[in-house]
Amino acid sequence: MLTYRVAVAGVALGAVAACGGPEASAKDATEAATPMTMNVGPENIAVVSRELVSSGPAISGSLAAEREATVRAEVPGPVLQTLADQGSRVARGALLARIDDRTMRDAFLSARGGVNTAQSSLNMAQRELDRFTKLKEAGAISDREFESVRWNHEAAQSQLADAQARLTLAQKQLDDAQVRAPFGGIVSARTANAGDVVSPGAAMFTIIDPSSMRLEGSVPASQLTSVRVGVPVRFRISGYPDRSFEGRVTRVNPEADATTGQVKVMVSIPNARGGLVGGLFAEGRLATDKREGLTAPATAVDMRGLRPAVMRLKGGRVERVEVKVGLKDEESERVEIIEGIALGDTLLVGAAQGISAGTPVKVSAPADAKATPEAPAAAAPKN
Repeated sequence: MLTYRVAVAGVALGAVAACGGPEASAKDATEAATPMTMNVGPENIAVVSRELVSSGPAISGSLAAEREATVRAEVPGPVLQTLADQGSRVARGALLARIDDRTMRDAFLSARGGVNTAQSSLNMAQRELDRFTKLKEAGAISDREFESVRWNHEAAQSQLADAQARLTLAQKQLDDAQVRAPFGGIVSARTANAGDVVSPGAAMFTIIDPSSMRLEGSVPASQLTSVRVGVPVRFRISGYPDRSFEGRVTRVNPEADATTGQVKVMVSIPNARGGLVGGLFAEGRLATDKREGLTAPATAVDMRGLRPAVMRLKGGRVERVEVKVGLKDEESERVEIIEGIALGDTLLVGAAQGISAGTPVKVSAPADAKATPEAPAAAAPKN
């Protein structure tokens, strides 16, 4: 009896399977042949746009002020007072320090007295010469007497000139005791303090003009033909990771380094707001080649094959397209696409590039858009 029931049950199950057999098999085959739709986030797509791209040799180095001066003592003596410290902003001619000038002031007063004496002697010699000139014209004196008076007058002129030179020197030394800024800028270093005894040539202050900075870098001599004065340079600076700066080549060293084969290049950088400071490390590129064209992120282009290719979304599916690339902008990390794609095309980037060609793809909405009830569901991009 148990055997009969099992057999009946087996027959019934076989009948059920036989009723839906061909249709179910066809459906399963269709589902197996249709690829599964892949969802990608907006961070894995990029749209082809028209932008300006540039390329050129790389350059790196440290920033320094375009104008920098070391203010040195020009007269000996103890420092009585310093009026500027490191970081102080000073104007042209601003007083930075005072050196004891008592000895120089005495020399100045003595020189000024010498000028007064020499001027009096010259005045007297001039009157004597005028008187003897009239006598000479009247024939009342000999030529020898007239020549003697004229010689005394010339000697008095020489003595006055010498006294005036001594006064000028004494005045300069007196002025040099007042240490002043040669131009407007910022005190970057102070090496003298009140009480120090300085001698001529001793460094006291360093003044920089922060309104213009310079970058000194090197480029390979093989790329020197593309480097010229006036070429723009785009670069990034340590301490400003989210900002890019631009300068221009102002000087190119006419001689290459025999050891490294590099040529030094000087780049001038405007710094009107004073945000940049000396000593920061900068790296960038000379924009020797520049043009506007269709661009895509460098991460969207697969350079591993015989020809560069991109994965493009079209009609909701992925297709592999071979392209021809042009300039690569290292600064913006974008590549110029010359052939193969059009403006507005949607490309896969990052991990999404591993999706096989022909796979249906749906672009999901950002997380913040999903959290908003009013935000409509993101549709697949139309191409």
